[in-house]
Amino acid sequence: MSELEQPPIDGKDGAKPGALHQPDPDQPNPEESIFTSGSLDSETKERGGLPVAAWGVAALIVMVVVGALVIAGRKKPAPAPSTLQPPDAYAASLPLTGFAMSESANLSGGKMTYLDGHVQNTGNRTVTGATVQVVFQNDEALAPAIDTVPLTLIRMKEPYIDTEPVIAAPLKPGDDREFRLTFEAIPDNWNTQMPEVRVIQTQLR
Repeated sequence: MSELEQPPIDGKDGAKPGALHQPDPDQPNPEESIFTSGSLDSETKERGGLPVAAWGVAALIVMVVVGALVIAGRKKPAPAPSTLQPPDAYAASLPLTGFAMSESANLSGGKMTYLDGHVQNTGNRTVTGATVQVVFQNDEALAPAIDTVPLTLIRMKEPYIDTEPVIAAPLKPGDDREFRLTFEAIPDNWNTQMPEVRVIQTQLR
């Protein structure tokens, strides 16, 4: 064999020199394996972290709701209105009559004022509660003093007068009961005339 004719030199895989190396489909590609593994790890972390985030959001919502309920429960009741309110729709069926006023001293040396009367249920509903406004007029051309109080019924008179809320003894249709309203203080400029009493709210059944 002459020097010009040399046999072809095979590569390690039997390919001819200068030929492009074709990867074996059965052999894994190291670069592809690295990126694929990273992607799977990332997806696994994302899938594993999603429930944790969801639980966190749910816990936050529960805390907010509980906090709102606690704050709402601590809110003070709305103060009684100090302006004259319109009569309740059922007020015409609860006439108040027989007014009488009296006074007594309390244990602290102050004075208690009472307004007694009769209330009759002439309607067809049972009354379980009522709120009244008592208007104390004056002779000074000033706005009257207004007290808003619940209607309380006289439960017994001996050995002392005791009262109870209407819910304790609801007023059925046709009932006629005595009531007493109690005031710890009365405006100094009250003209001593019998105050106006009007029913501004009722609870019915």
